[in-house]
This record gives sequence, C-alpha cells and structure tokens, in this order.
Amino acid sequence: MTSIAEEFLVDAEGKAFDVDHRRIINYNIGKYDAAVNRGLSRLINLDNAKRKAHVTKWKVMENLDKILPEFEANFQKRGGKVIWANDAAEANKEILNIIQKAGAKTVVKSKSMVTEEIELNEFLEHHQIESLETDLGEYIVQLLGQKPYHIVTPAMHLSKEDIAKFFNEKFGTPLDFTPEQLTQKARELLREKYLQADVGITGGNFLIADTGSIALTENEGNARLSTSFPKIHIAIVGIEKIIPSIADLDLFWPLLSTHGTGQNLTVYNTILSGPRQPNETDGPEEMYVILLDNGRTNLLAQKDQRQGLYCIRCGACLNACPVYKNIGGHTYGTAYSGPIGSIITPHLQGMKEFKHLSYASSLCGKCTEVCPVKIDIHKMLLLNRRDAVDQGFVPIKEKWGWAAWRKGMLSRKLEDFFSGKTKNRLMQTFFKKTWGHYRDMPDVAGKSFAEQWREKNQPEK
Repeated sequence: MTSIAEEFLVDAEGKAFDVDHRRIINYNIGKYDAAVNRGLSRLINLDNAKRKAHVTKWKVMENLDKILPEFEANFQKRGGKVIWANDAAEANKEILNIIQKAGAKTVVKSKSMVTEEIELNEFLEHHQIESLETDLGEYIVQLLGQKPYHIVTPAMHLSKEDIAKFFNEKFGTPLDFTPEQLTQKARELLREKYLQADVGITGGNFLIADTGSIALTENEGNARLSTSFPKIHIAIVGIEKIIPSIADLDLFWPLLSTHGTGQNLTVYNTILSGPRQPNETDGPEEMYVILLDNGRTNLLAQKDQRQGLYCIRCGACLNACPVYKNIGGHTYGTAYSGPIGSIITPHLQGMKEFKHLSYASSLCGKCTEVCPVKIDIHKMLLLNRRDAVDQGFVPIKEKWGWAAWRKGMLSRKLEDFFSGKTKNRLMQTFFKKTWGHYRDMPDVAGKSFAEQWREKNQPEK
C-alpha cells in the first residue's frame, strides 16, 4: 500500500512539471501580490500591528482554559448552545444529531476550512443529507468533485477559461461567458437553495470571548444568506480562533483582509451573538457553536511550536512559498496546505504520516516574513523535523546514511581515503534516482582539498 508521503512525492513531481498549472498559479498569485502590496502600503506601522497581534494570540493560548469558558458563558446568555468536540468523529456526530432532530434534509454551507478538515460534506452525503457549498470557489470545486486548492481561494488552480468550459458542459452557458456572467449564473442557481435549506453551516474567523460572538469575514454575502434564511445555524470553529474582546477586531479584521486579498476590509463582516432574539426580525431560531479540538491540544502542549495555533488563515504564507507555487495545494493531501499546513498537520493528524510536509520546504523564510501574526514558520518546520527524528519516524536507510556521512565529515583521514572518482561513483550509484532524478549530479574534484593544498604549498627543492 502506497504511503501518504510516497503519494506526495509522486503528485509533487507531476505538478512541478505541469507547465499549464504553473502558468495559472503564477498569474493568479501575481495578481494577489499586486493587490496585497497596495493594501499593506496603507497600514502606517505594519510591524507594530503584527507584533500586537502576535502578543494578543500568545496571551490567548496561554489562557485558553479560562477564555473559552468565558465565551461559552456569554454565548449561552443569549440563547446559544455550545458543544465541545474532541475530534472530527464527535463533531460530525453532533452536527448529524442536530440535523436529524430537526428532520432536516438540506444544508447550505459557507466557506469553512474546519468543515474540510472533518470532511463534513462526505459525512452528510453518506447519511443522505444534501450539503451545498455556497462560496463561488467552493461551489465550483464541489461540482468538480475536488477539494479546495487554497485556504482563501479554493479554485485558484482554475483559469476563467477552465470555469467557462465547465459551466458550458454542466449548465449549457456560452463558452465566451465573462467571469461576471459566470458569477451571475452561479447566483441564480444558489439563490433558490438558501430559501429551501433547513440548516445553515458556517465556520468562524474569530470567536469573541467578552461578547460571546462569532465573527464571519467574506466577500460574497453567502455566509449572511446561509445564516439568515435557515431556521438552524451551526458554526463549527477551532478552539484556537478565539480573541479576548470585540475591540480586537479593530486589529485582526484589517490584518486578515490586507494579507488575504489586499482589501482594507472584506465586503461583508458579520458578528453573530446567538439565535434571533424576541425583538429581532430575522436570524435563525436555533444557533449552535461547536468548539473543535481535533489535535489542537496536541499542538498546544508543544511549548516551542504552539504558536502555530496563532494562525488567522489569511493564506499569505501559501502565496509567498516557492514550493507551494510549484506543487500546488492539492498535493499536500490535507485541508491546510502550504507552510502553515506543513507545521500544524503533523500535530493534528500524526507526525508519522505527515512528517514529510515539514521537509517539503526550502527554508527560505519568506513565509515567516509575510505572516500577519509573526509565526516563526520556518523555525517550526525545523522543530517538526527534530521531533520526527526524536520520535523514531526515520527510515533505517536514512539513519545509516546520516551516520556514515557524519563519521566521514568528522574525519579528515576518511575524507581523504576515498578518491574523487570513488566519491562520484558512490553518488551515481546511491543518489542518481533520487537526488539526481531531475538534476545534474555534482562532480567531485579528482584530488581532495588537502592533496591540492599540499601540492600548491610544497616547498621547492
């Protein structure tokens, strides 16, 4: 049976040499970079803002056991219900219980990476419940039977021509439809679904402790429709998404929008504090927040690496990463791709199966540079590598190889014992199919440095 790491290598190699994929990604990320540079230029002191966000998230993680119950108490005061879920199975089971208890058959979903993490759509489909994505990018990839490609831009790997062709095959729209016309078609198809849906499911960009609220950030209005029309609203949110006060949105909303899309603020920013109150005219009759652990406390227990939980899911590190730009989001095989996925997935889903992600990096440090909450991402990658070795998740051949390399590098005698010709033969024998698969192998000099030094500095007779 092929391991996850072996699949990753095969998929990565395929994508790295897919010229069309590279063209689309470079074009889309290029547009993103231009927008983000404009957005960041409007922030007077970006570094101070990032430092403040880092410290705020640090305080939250150090006091998570106090701040989560504060949120729970304040949310329940307004008639909301809080459910704690240890893992994906518990979260899915609780969501199914709510849906079945209400006799519901249809669900509309706004964009949520947590629901991708727990594979909610597949779970509901297995139980004969229709779950429809309403974010345009998510809607497209769902219809294609694919997973989201990117944390913020699910259909980043598709060109407008790809989407126009797909809509033509699926809905009969003209091939020359513009992006605006394609969006209008999707709007027509989805609008009816909001009115019919029994349950609306969202994620949550932030949980606000002092008001007991969830904050949703979006550009299409689909989250508002998903939470307004259905009688039941379920928000599933990772426990790390909490911030102390509603006043902190003044900092986090602009940081998220500028780093995510280059906007000053996203188009729709919504704060929800429970189900419809007696004096309110709209909103759901019931509202649930499911607080998901699913491995997050494993990461919280790692003092050196818990800052991975500071992430606000802006996607900036993905767009900056030279590896992500070449191998794409689907290759990672996880809900969270790119640098941030590489540092948190081994803790959320197991170091043994996902340690390879922390090695899929050039360690250039660009991810750390662009992070709006100053997560030391490239340091976390190294710490994960250390943990993988300490926990014994290293193939025996690799152990032997490094042991031999260490012994040789620490001994001048052994270094000089093997000639350059022998060293070249060893590299061609052992590394040609791996390291040298798509590279020219290095050519070791025939004589060692020590021999050349002696010859050059030999006293004249």
